[in-house]
Amino acid sequence: MRVGIGYDIHRLVYGRKLVLGGIIIPFEKGLLGHSDADVLIHAICDALLGAAALGDIGVHFPDTDPEFKDIYSIKLLVKTSEMLAMNGFIICNIDSTIFAEAPKISPFRDSMQKSIASTLNLPNNCVNIKATTTEGLGLIGSGEGISAMCVALIKSR
Repeated sequence: MRVGIGYDIHRLVYGRKLVLGGIIIPFEKGLLGHSDADVLIHAICDALLGAAALGDIGVHFPDTDPEFKDIYSIKLLVKTSEMLAMNGFIICNIDSTIFAEAPKISPFRDSMQKSIASTLNLPNNCVNIKATTTEGLGLIGSGEGISAMCVALIKSR
């Protein structure tokens, strides 16, 4: 058994869709980044790559590569899952937390969970998504950004 942790943060800006957990969430701002800036999927990718000692998302999907410009991050999760499989690992479970003042995450949690679980060919109960605010503190608390963290458990085949 191996454990990995992942974290990501992006700034909220006008003129972009908000994509979290592979789904589009209706909101007046979206996350700024080279890809769709899905902080939850990025944190999951980093946790999985870290558990397998395969580097991080920036190594495999650099923001300097035009191939990944505006890419739907679920595609990065698919590629990450394939890398783990090629290295003899199976994903056991994922536990994640989204940090955001707005929008409220709870109405979208089940859809995100199903999106991630189906992408990774996992049962829904192997993907957990929590959400919290930062009580008005910092970049997240002021509504300027959203972040996510994740812990992933994998095992050798």
